[in-house]
Amino acid sequence: MKPRIIALEEKKIVGCKQNMNYAAYNPVPLWQSFMPIKKEIVNTIGSDLFSVQQFPKGFWIAFNPETIFEKWAAVEVSAFENIPPNMHTLVIPGGWYAVFDYKGDGSDAPAFFEAIFSEWIPNSAYVVDDRPHFEILGSKYKKGDPDSEEEVWIPVRLKTL
Repeated sequence: MKPRIIALEEKKIVGCKQNMNYAAYNPVPLWQSFMPIKKEIVNTIGSDLFSVQQFPKGFWIAFNPETIFEKWAAVEVSAFENIPPNMHTLVIPGGWYAVFDYKGDGSDAPAFFEAIFSEWIPNSAYVVDDRPHFEILGSKYKKGDPDSEEEVWIPVRLKTL
């Protein structure tokens, strides 16, 4: 498990959001509500989809699967103009991200994320930062397909001594 460390510039996204937790995690209704109306979004940048998690401060310090967070289904935009009804805006602040490549149908995603947070992060020079986490679902993403590929972006900052 070797991520790329990337300095991300601020991103603007527009999409639908829903509160959820990992104990009852089900993003399917969110995506089902977003996909038919995403064409209404103007100023889109590219065709990638963004699956974003906005966690409360300290979420990963004392992980609890019952803790509520915001889940987003979104696209990147160049400007927040003419936002469709029932959609929201979010600025993903710039900063360092550890970017992991995930390949698979999603069945082993929980183990993949557990390895990031229980193995890679503790053994790296980084800690998780309090900024949005996201996955980029690009041209190689094929929902439920074992050959599907996506990028997992985890916000990080250097450990302090």
